[in-house]
Amino acid sequence: MRYLHTMVRVSNLEDSLDFYCNKLGLVEVRRVENEKGRYTLVFLAAPKDMEAAAKSQAPLLELTYNWDPEEYTGGRNFGHLAYRVDDIYELCDRLMKAGVTINRPPRDGYMAFIRSPDGISIELLQEGEPKPPAEPWASMPNTGTW
Repeated sequence: MRYLHTMVRVSNLEDSLDFYCNKLGLVEVRRVENEKGRYTLVFLAAPKDMEAAAKSQAPLLELTYNWDPEEYTGGRNFGHLAYRVDDIYELCDRLMKAGVTINRPPRDGYMAFIRSPDGISIELLQEGEPKPPAEPWASMPNTGTW
């Protein structure tokens, strides 16, 4: 058995690609437009997973955009996506400057949570050892839920 991908439905493909690619830093590796089925699938990979994704089409995040409008309500039973990052403080700073709410700031130098435009919870984990606590993160309160 081998892990392939996680699929999340998105209500606005442009907003979602802006979030996942431009802000979070994932890379689009494949796109499928299905006119008969009236949907678009966009497969994304983390930069350090690009080689594996090219060889095996895994591990990937699949964004599913249904062309006919639908309202999605997420259940907390989904949980979250998780990504290991090179510098949690730098990424959270970049995300915040891009208008993304840091729901659980990296107060411990190791873990943070954010949400996608469709409310998908995303956990960010520092590569290696936690970074030393630093401001503004150390005293930043939680915002919303994750």
